[in-house]
Amino acid sequence: MLQARLASATAQRHMTPVFPIFAKRLFALLMLAAACAAVPARAQDAAAPFDGDLQRLAEILGTLHYLRGICGSNEGAKWRNQMQALIDAETPAGDRRARMIAGFNRGYNGFQQTYRTCTPAAMVAIRRYIDEGSKISRDLTARYAN
Repeated sequence: MLQARLASATAQRHMTPVFPIFAKRLFALLMLAAACAAVPARAQDAAAPFDGDLQRLAEILGTLHYLRGICGSNEGAKWRNQMQALIDAETPAGDRRARMIAGFNRGYNGFQQTYRTCTPAAMVAIRRYIDEGSKISRDLTARYAN
């Protein structure tokens, strides 16, 4: 009986809750929307120097929207709403807007074809994409926010 309790306590100590850690990283991702709002809107549909990063971030948001949904995060449309906030803050027109939306859809559809259920690999992908999205948002904020 005592051995079972010790084994259980040891196992619990080594299990780190994954999603509370993500909450801190998600905050950095959300900072991007604020950074984009600080960048003046352009009158033309010219590519911005950070468009490549925005494309990648849009793809990451699409991926997270799909993967977090199948992994039971109960976040609803959180990631789609973050994408909408990014579009609203950046106010792209024409081709820029279409490219951002296509990036989101590419991320969503690509993982929809690969994962039907939540797997350990899907959880690893979620962590990696949150890390990458956080880094992109921090870099963009540092580079382009006033």
